[in-house]
Amino acid sequence: YGARMTGAGFGGCTVALVRTEQVPAYVERASAAYEARTGLRARFHVCQVVDGAGEVVG
Repeated sequence: YGARMTGAGFGGCTVALVRTEQVPAYVERASAAYEARTGLRARFHVCQVVDGAGEVVG
């Protein structure tokens, strides 16, 4: 698990790999820290990994 900066051309973004059960706590802590430091509210887009493309037979 970890995080990295990306998309600096769009004002800066991070991508973080977080266990599903830890997402709410991560969002709360990261949001509070970001707002305290910048005075801005962070936006989060929570995604899940799923199977990739496959062949449709039939």
